[in-house]
Amino acid sequence: MTITAIVVAGGRGVRFGGHKQFAPLGSTTVAAHSVATARAVADRVILVAPPGYAGTGEGADLVVEGGDSRAGSVRAGLAHCGDAEIVVVHDAARPWASAGLFHAVVAAVRAGAEGAVPGLAITDTVKRVSGAGDGRVVVGTEDRDALVVVQTPQAFRREVLERAHAGRGDATDDASLVEAVGGRVVVVAGEARNVKITVADDLSDPGARRGLRIGHGFDVHRFGDDPSRELWLGLVRIPGATGLLGHSDADVIAHAVADALLGAARLGDLGRHFPDADPAILGIASAQLLAAVREQVDAAGYRPISIDVTVVAEYPRLAPHIDAMVAALSAAVGAPVSVKATTPERLGAIGRGEGISATAVALVEAT
Repeated sequence: MTITAIVVAGGRGVRFGGHKQFAPLGSTTVAAHSVATARAVADRVILVAPPGYAGTGEGADLVVEGGDSRAGSVRAGLAHCGDAEIVVVHDAARPWASAGLFHAVVAAVRAGAEGAVPGLAITDTVKRVSGAGDGRVVVGTEDRDALVVVQTPQAFRREVLERAHAGRGDATDDASLVEAVGGRVVVVAGEARNVKITVADDLSDPGARRGLRIGHGFDVHRFGDDPSRELWLGLVRIPGATGLLGHSDADVIAHAVADALLGAARLGDLGRHFPDADPAILGIASAQLLAAVREQVDAAGYRPISIDVTVVAEYPRLAPHIDAMVAALSAAVGAPVSVKATTPERLGAIGRGEGISATAVALVEAT
């Protein structure tokens, strides 16, 4: 399907104090960031600029003048979409939307939806009020489980979006107009990082504002020669294989995850908290170690966001156990964990089957 992206940059930026969409961001501008990311999915990118725009196009293929409202600006861009099958509309003032988010909304339309929007769950309680100012009165509490906060990019089948705009209505987003003409709009997972720049302070990286930190972990253990010792990897017992040697159950995956979490929270490494010389933890299950690490990370003011693991082993074959590892680790950590397995192609000690190693990267945020 051919895809055209409309990057809406026609606003005046009253609260910002100027055209926020053309403010410097790194080595380029806010709008240029949005145009560049839109190219991840679009065959053609149209920038809708305010009257009097004298820039170089911010990397877009075409620049058109916007209208008196956001909807009017979208219609100005839509008039130049030709026979594109899918149109993606994105606010230039959301420069941190990922390429993956663009792909997600487009994939939803390709799968049959007439429109797709990114949405974030609401974590605060939402009240419905009447009146104005300090005299407002609560008249009800909304079911937040049925509500989402919507972002851009939003993707639509072109003919549906054109039909929605044919009445020249106004709305804060294009999905509202598509809904009004009976279009089926689905929601994909939004991104907390995809904030909209409104005031000057918003130009700071949202990752920095959220206190995001990254930690790296590594562990390696050799195989023992006791056939009665169990092999544990990723909190899952692997049948039919001799266990790894260690003071605990020697679960290299769980230990790498624990080290990554501790590093992200600036708490040192696993050996500092659970030294090999401590007889109290002899033979301890790594599930207990990981639970204790999670408590320490929480106490330090951080919570896990995601973890990615790579385990390196010549044998045993781990593919049948990956799903179970993902489920067990995710439950223990309280965040999504991915696990990948690879072999060293018979190179080195691991390739000779002498042991197993694992690395992990953890992303945490300040609470």
